[in-house]
Amino acid sequence: MPQVSAQEFHRLPLRVHRFLAGVPLHDVWAVDLPRPRAGITLNEFLQAETNRPHSLSPVVRMLLNIRFFVGRIFGWDQEPNSSSWETFATRLTPADRSSSLAPAGTREGFFRIVYRFQNEQLLELINQTAHAAAVSALVEMENTCATSVPSPRCTWPRLTRFASWLCILHSCVASAPDGIKPLLMS
Repeated sequence: MPQVSAQEFHRLPLRVHRFLAGVPLHDVWAVDLPRPRAGITLNEFLQAETNRPHSLSPVVRMLLNIRFFVGRIFGWDQEPNSSSWETFATRLTPADRSSSLAPAGTREGFFRIVYRFQNEQLLELINQTAHAAAVSALVEMENTCATSVPSPRCTWPRLTRFASWLCILHSCVASAPDGIKPLLMS
């Protein structure tokens, strides 16, 4: 999956740019998708993806199991007391809330939904090590070929506020050098 520059990401017409202004951008990844049909939305794309079986490589599964085991021992994955943190959902305007296809705070795996618009979704994770945001966006990208129509591109930026030194360490490990990535992707 190719990485996208921060400048390219900031040129996209997304609500998250204003919504999370001041939250550091960690990285952005993108995939140019084949056009299954005109006008597919992110919500439809995510629902179609949920119906497909995914399997992790044995190395990734092992690393995740180790991480979750250690996290349980040290309490890293527990949400802090609600009075000690502020969710990104407090930034939602009434217009954001009415446009969202899912209510703020709804659990989705380890994350909570902040908003889900037609072609943009913001999830957040708050635990003892980080307050992180994961964005999914489906945007039409112009092709360089004069005869082709725009194709959809799905982007996944990660924005992180570090809550402790553990998050900085985890972030370094998660950003593995290219030589290690093929082992994780097999």
